[in-house]
Amino acid sequence: MSDAVQKMTFSVRARRCDAHGSSASCKDAKIDLDTDLGGRRDAFNPAELLLAALAACMIKGIERVTPILKFDLDSVEVRLQGVRQDAPPRMESISYEILVGTNESDRRLELLHENVRKYGTVFNTVAPGTALSGVLRRADA
Repeated sequence: MSDAVQKMTFSVRARRCDAHGSSASCKDAKIDLDTDLGGRRDAFNPAELLLAALAACMIKGIERVTPILKFDLDSVEVRLQGVRQDAPPRMESISYEILVGTNESDRRLELLHENVRKYGTVFNTVAPGTALSGVLRRADA
């Protein structure tokens, strides 16, 4: 008899508020969504949400692995750029820069980056269908 692996599940509910926006919620959190055809400056549009999800995945992966690697860091910043293709509409490429405030060696920074690329749920979901590339480097002092 094999042991069944418990899979994580996620639930989000999104609702249209009006022609200018929507909102999404999960757990006790809520976020306004830019679903206005003209765009909004005060909310994330779907492409920006994808980039934010990827950034959150990277940061969460770093949070998960730093205690295991005994990796000392002071800060993490992720900067992403996405390029949208029109026909068919899709995110054709995403480039990223992960800036880590640390005194760890360059080899340890490479190891941290390997872990981000290997174990990120959103990273591994996006990577097969998008030209996903980037660097992890030491933040300027």
